[in-house]
Amino acid sequence: MGRSPVYVETTIRAPIERVWELTQDPILHARWDLRFSRIEPLPERLESGGYRFRYERSLLLHTIVGTGTSLGEREAADGTRTSALRFDTDDRLSPLGEGRGYWRYTPVDGGTRFVTGFDYEPGWGSTLDRLVLRKAVGWMTAWSFDRLRIWAETGVEPERWPPLSALVVWRTDRPRASRCIRTHPTRGDAMRDSPETLSRLEAP
Repeated sequence: MGRSPVYVETTIRAPIERVWELTQDPILHARWDLRFSRIEPLPERLESGGYRFRYERSLLLHTIVGTGTSLGEREAADGTRTSALRFDTDDRLSPLGEGRGYWRYTPVDGGTRFVTGFDYEPGWGSTLDRLVLRKAVGWMTAWSFDRLRIWAETGVEPERWPPLSALVVWRTDRPRASRCIRTHPTRGDAMRDSPETLSRLEAP
């Protein structure tokens, strides 16, 4: 797609099974991820083994609606798991158009290293995306990852931390995007790390 993909990485002090549960269940996923208000799996099963879903992002006066496909891979020799994703929307008000990405779960001492890389076609033009929107999407992703981390580690549910809690700077226990790594370790293209399953995942 010719742009710098979004990359976010965090380490969660929780078993990989717990992180997998909170991220792969569509209802639980929508509770911690600021990028979505609702995720609804659709009954259609895909030839790749994945599934199709419908998503919403509620704004002040409008709700963006789109569709996506997802495919999780549970088995790898080193214990790593991956999940591939494609998404799209016909909504002209959406800042994100067609996109694709992945999650990677790696067991580490004391927990799980959780990584995402994704890219998308800008819905509002490439200049605005480069200057403002892509940075905002990266921040939203990182803030959401830290909200997930708190939930997995402490049991404090994500609703305890609504988006406006980001302004409560004196609370050291609040989610913070700055706790996450947002630069690829090699400063390379994060999409080069995408799993093989992404190449065979059907379009939304």
